[in-house]
Amino acid sequence: MPADTPVLLVSDHVDGTVHALTVPDGTVVGRLTGRHLSEHAGFLALPGGRVACVDDRRGELLVLDPFAEHLVEHAVPVAVPGEHLACDPEGRRLAVTTGLGENTAPWSDLLTVVDLATGDTARVRTRVGEPGVTVLGGDDPLVVLRHREPGELAVHRFADLLATPPGCPPVTPHAVLPLPDDGHGDAQAPGTGLVFAATGAGVHRARRKGDALTAETVIPWGAPARGWYLRLDTRGQALWSTLRGGDPDPLRWPEWTNQAWHHDLPTGRTLLTELGPGLVFRLALARQHTAFSRIHPDGDELVLLDSGGTVRRTPLPAMDGAPRRGGTPWEGVQRRAVAASPGSDWIAVTRGGHGEVHIVDARTGHEAARLRPGTPLHHGGHLALRSPGDGAEGDPVGR
Repeated sequence: MPADTPVLLVSDHVDGTVHALTVPDGTVVGRLTGRHLSEHAGFLALPGGRVACVDDRRGELLVLDPFAEHLVEHAVPVAVPGEHLACDPEGRRLAVTTGLGENTAPWSDLLTVVDLATGDTARVRTRVGEPGVTVLGGDDPLVVLRHREPGELAVHRFADLLATPPGCPPVTPHAVLPLPDDGHGDAQAPGTGLVFAATGAGVHRARRKGDALTAETVIPWGAPARGWYLRLDTRGQALWSTLRGGDPDPLRWPEWTNQAWHHDLPTGRTLLTELGPGLVFRLALARQHTAFSRIHPDGDELVLLDSGGTVRRTPLPAMDGAPRRGGTPWEGVQRRAVAASPGSDWIAVTRGGHGEVHIVDARTGHEAARLRPGTPLHHGGHLALRSPGDGAEGDPVGR
């Protein structure tokens, strides 16, 4: 394939397949079977166009290179179910936390750390409760776990974790920083020492100081809503989230309000953009656009927000088994995944249960192709789009 061709990774985590497809034509350049990737931990962009992910059935951290002859570059045993996945800014040191999986309550307190350069790995016990994670870089990297109930940022030295003896021993944080109990959403800005955690009160930020963290001013949401998802914009030093408002009862999901939240870190300015009612969660960053998929009983759409604040809406065909009025948007329903690359204008969005991936040109909002990798894409599957030299590894948290 041409050297500048983007490649889309399409995971059907229920069916157990991963396909690597060129965009927009859909040529298959790689395929894995028997690989049930953690949708919650998502894909983590690494240098060189690679991505990391967690196989929840085999209990492995996979490093995939969609531009190489062989898709799997590394497979390293890790504790599962994979909850969150992050690396240091070098893309060398990774951490995987564990959470619910297919259970009704958090039950695992295991954390795995991996050094891809040496092959060293260790598992330790921390706290039960679906912790988020970031890995701050430098000469002595830190693993920062975001815990809930009670909320805190727990700081561990990566070297200490890697040096623990076998047997999954419990570890004590090197330092802690209090946090509200409802944290959900993590990011870091490489090179600044800043780590961010989303809570109901706003985005809490803390800066590395030696082997600890010091709290800085909370960034307010600026709306009677909150974000449950947080990511760094590698195209500029900014944070993105989707603010969800309204009655939190999942049965009232068609009435949920949604706003795109964009906070520019250098200036401190925040921009809110109305997306419409229904279910909106993860977002994707293309070259000049930010993409959101919105699910609603009255019709689904892909919402594209350009760098100037203009909104374009592209209708999406309905899904059989989509969330309905009177039910929840989570249990036993089909959903959509969305992906983009900051080095490309292509947007990919799935049609869960139908095995289709819509490829949309963000510049026009028109569908350019519809890929069918051959699996149903249950629950919407999960996607990652990489293009050579796109810089997506500048966000070192799994998405």
